[in-house]
Amino acid sequence: MAGPLEGIRVLDFSRLAPGPYGAMILADMGAEVIRVDRAPLGTDPGGAFGDVLGRGKRSIGLDLKKPQGVDVALKILEGCDVLVEGFRPGVMERLGLGPDEVLARNPRIIYARVTGWGQLGPLALEAGHDINYIAVSGVLHAIGRRDERPLPPINIIGDFAGGGMLTALGVALALYERERSGKGQVVDAAMVDGAANLMSFLASAFQANLWGPRGTNLIDTGAHFYEVYETSDGKYMSVGAIEPQFYAEFVDGIGVKDDPDFQRQHDQSRWPELKDRVAGIFKTKTRDEWTTIFKGRDACTYPVLSPQEAPTHPFNAERNTHVKGAFDVMQPAPAPRLSRTPGAVQAGPPNPGQHTREVLKEAGYTDDEIDKLAADQAIGLPEDA
Repeated sequence: MAGPLEGIRVLDFSRLAPGPYGAMILADMGAEVIRVDRAPLGTDPGGAFGDVLGRGKRSIGLDLKKPQGVDVALKILEGCDVLVEGFRPGVMERLGLGPDEVLARNPRIIYARVTGWGQLGPLALEAGHDINYIAVSGVLHAIGRRDERPLPPINIIGDFAGGGMLTALGVALALYERERSGKGQVVDAAMVDGAANLMSFLASAFQANLWGPRGTNLIDTGAHFYEVYETSDGKYMSVGAIEPQFYAEFVDGIGVKDDPDFQRQHDQSRWPELKDRVAGIFKTKTRDEWTTIFKGRDACTYPVLSPQEAPTHPFNAERNTHVKGAFDVMQPAPAPRLSRTPGAVQAGPPNPGQHTREVLKEAGYTDDEIDKLAADQAIGLPEDA
């Protein structure tokens, strides 16, 4: 079955994680994504092996520092629905591939720009990484344990949720709007905006000073019933027993159902002491033993699986949460799941420049013209092309 974005063509100029991830989502959902790799080939670190973000895409090699390379890009963009780029503001304009130039050639194109700080503002031209974007957005300050430094949650929040996923959403929204207006537009997907947006559910609590210091609140490891606990074998269990019915199952499972100390679930003055007690209880059994104890209980208590373990967990395996991709790499399956037009891993990742000749011929170039562009080093062709 075709994905929901079948027939949408995307030219992806982005190189670092957020843009390629957003483009991967589009490819999973049926869009034809063409990745632009640097020419001469071999200078781009995004090789094929293990490149999950490259799945389902084709690749062309272009030297955008050469006018001929830019002309090729503009020619291809005439037949595209979406452009994705992740450079600092002004770079695409200096290359002659800014929104004005591209929309003049193709007024229906969706021009998606994913950056850390956005296209405008005092930080727009400054360097940064995920940790910086979530720091300035206010997100990082809220993550971590009591009396400890903020804890960066790798680069999931800024790069991937706030950046790549926001880019894919922006593209989908702009494509939907285009059905009414017939016009393209620019999507400014800033990771600092996306990270801040993810904290919307706590905005009122912050403004009303109803959220305490880091690591002292209900869902930031302040409570004894929302925490990660080490087991006797050095592994971990996750506990999220917030609602009273789930909390009752949880305290029953750890054997303190009738202990009066655990009766007042939301007495915050007792949380630190109760966390210590629960930690001691979890240390008495292995993770597998606790998993068996809580199996079938509505206690919101589950094992913490490593990325290597997760694909083989019975739940994930039955649901096909992970799929085997190219090079035998186990990887997350496309999400979300659509009942009639589901997404799918369309193909493995391409080698840089693998489809240069193919894509250029689709754009109307002859073999002689392609060979001339290759001789001028404006494009990159693999050795067998």
